[in-house]
Parts: sequence; C-alpha cells; structure tokens
Amino acid sequence: MNKMELVADVAATAKISKTDAMRALDAFITVVTRALKKGEEVRVVGFGTFGVAVRKAGVGRNPRTGEEIKIAKKKRVKFKSGKQLVDAIQ
Repeated sequence: MNKMELVADVAATAKISKTDAMRALDAFITVVTRALKKGEEVRVVGFGTFGVAVRKAGVGRNPRTGEEIKIAKKKRVKFKSGKQLVDAIQ
C-alpha cells in the first residue's frame, strides 16, 4: 500500500474527504518526526511505539579490497508493535 492508497482507505473508513485524510496523515508524520528529532518516543496504545536508536560507530571492511573503513555512529528509527496490532494480524 502506498501513501495515496492509504489516504483513500483512511478517507473511506473515517468517512472524510481525501483532502482531509491527506492533511491528517501529513500532520501525523510531521508530529512524529518532530518528536523523534527531540529524542522522544511516540506511543500509540494498541498500535506501537516509535523511537530513536543510536547505532554505535565501528569498523568495517571493504569486501573487494579488504581495506578497513570507519563507520560513523548513526541514528535510526525503531518501531515496536503493540499487542493489539500483533494480535490483529494473527
């Protein structure tokens, strides 16, 4: 499902216009992104929790040359699904 399909489905389910559904989805994405930038978690009870994890810096190897390369630490988004979501897909 892509974003436009999601918007259409949300609009049909909530009985709102696609424009309103798009605004709501964009607002949700903006709010979650803003919170994650601040280092906060976003918990949606029954759905899941969005958070930020930091991958430590390390050393890797170029598989072609065997040369060592430094890998910088990196932030990544993590998502832990909630029990109701897990149960719903069983």
